[in-house]
Amino acid sequence: MRLFNGLFCRTLITLGLLLAVTARANAFDLLQLSLQLGEPAVVRGTVTQEKYLRALPQPLVSVGTFVLARDSGLLWFLQDPVQQDHRISAAGIARRTPSGWQQTRQQGPAARQNELFLAVLQGDTEALQRDFELQLTGTAQAWALTLTPRSRLLAQIFSSILIQGGATAERIELSEAQGDSTLLLLTDIQIDDQLGPSEHHDLAD
Repeated sequence: MRLFNGLFCRTLITLGLLLAVTARANAFDLLQLSLQLGEPAVVRGTVTQEKYLRALPQPLVSVGTFVLARDSGLLWFLQDPVQQDHRISAAGIARRTPSGWQQTRQQGPAARQNELFLAVLQGDTEALQRDFELQLTGTAQAWALTLTPRSRLLAQIFSSILIQGGATAERIELSEAQGDSTLLLLTDIQIDDQLGPSEHHDLAD
């Protein structure tokens, strides 16, 4: 009986170790998230932005569409309450004018928000890790990524950022250090393997 109990205990320990290793192997990690978000060549959808300001009782809401090209950048077409087109790429942030795309000089939370938006949608966790501590929970089908600023400078802009999604990012909540916040909801998402002619022109211009 004593021998049986000893073997049984060792079996349980071995089984426990195997389960622990399997759990770690099956855990959804940052590399898998990066690969998952970076896989689609083109992602299109609707974006609703809710800006919550301490001085206002109701959020400022804007609605538009976006086009993300894995190798080129992001087009953000604001449609309501005003029409305004933005392009976010490695070259910076540009705004469409009657004479064509013009680079902007955005600074502070607005500029950082747009840069983060591009990094998040592209699944560039390596870039995000340079500036934030990342904590990922959930599965490939339903995950949540919390970003906490590393530097004092960024901590003066954001207190935290929460990103949630599945095959793509679907919800981004930016909490600013001064108490304001921004919620981005990405809906009607479509995945494609190539850009349309006008989209290609806008990103190549």
